[in-house]
Amino acid sequence: MLNRPDRVSPGTRERVERVMAELGFVRNESARQLRVGKSRTLAYVVLDAGNPFFTDVAAGIDDAADDADLSLFLCNSANRADREAAHLTLLEQQRVQGILITPVDPDAAALDQVARRGTPIVVVDRTRRLEDFCTVAVDDVLGGRLAVEHLVDRGHRRIAVVGGPTSIGQVQDRYAGARAAWTDAGLDPDDLVPLETDAMTVAEGRSAGERLAGLAARRRPTAAFCVNDLLALGLLQQSIGSGRSVPGDLAIVGYDDIEFAAAAAVPLTSVRQPRHQLGRTAASLVLDESTNPDHRHQQVTFTPELVARASTL
Repeated sequence: MLNRPDRVSPGTRERVERVMAELGFVRNESARQLRVGKSRTLAYVVLDAGNPFFTDVAAGIDDAADDADLSLFLCNSANRADREAAHLTLLEQQRVQGILITPVDPDAAALDQVARRGTPIVVVDRTRRLEDFCTVAVDDVLGGRLAVEHLVDRGHRRIAVVGGPTSIGQVQDRYAGARAAWTDAGLDPDDLVPLETDAMTVAEGRSAGERLAGLAARRRPTAAFCVNDLLALGLLQQSIGSGRSVPGDLAIVGYDDIEFAAAAAVPLTSVRQPRHQLGRTAASLVLDESTNPDHRHQQVTFTPELVARASTL
């Protein structure tokens, strides 16, 4: 009845379920895994559990897992390769049905090794040099371009780009898009001011605001593009707290369009990523790979859009 409920009549199923409840019977999932070779779980290894972007992506994965009658494990690498490797080892041992991962390094050999041993992997919010995995990502170069083009269209001619560490692929791509938009506008390269941070957090955004405030007035940017919304919210907090007007003294654009962006003291202009759709699409790909012998790897790229709000208007 538990393994093939479709082959059991409703009356029999009801009687078995009643006796199971009376006896307090709980299925031994570990024993079932030994027989079938895999569990009824998916796993998502996130880069930063403190970033709401990843929890929104996870919600999309969880919805797809729920539709397939599966559970979802969440693991946090904290942008550390050693933690990521430890999670991958444990998830293989648990015989998860598939792994979704926003990796520290999308081309890491550890990912190839897991896939060769038979666990399907889908790379989320990153791309790989080779098309040997399914990947689901957003065009972050375009996203960086949209942010800076918007600020240039609003008349800004000295703009800070806030974010880091630049070892993160998404940060690199967003910087690249910002520089491309600036070059295409024919503006002085020295007036696009990179302001690298150690992390993409609210605290680092506040610190960036203090660094901007310390610049000489003639060198101080009139706008900032932050490579995620947490940085932008921190910069917004510091700016308002120090008596500066947003957008009067400093216009701010974030990235991701998390829920908190629209609810900020000054609603935040942001580059929107389809977070829930990213997760659901990635889950559908890993499920297809785990069950479909004719599966073909796909590289799915979504298009971001800029949502303009009061922080730049």
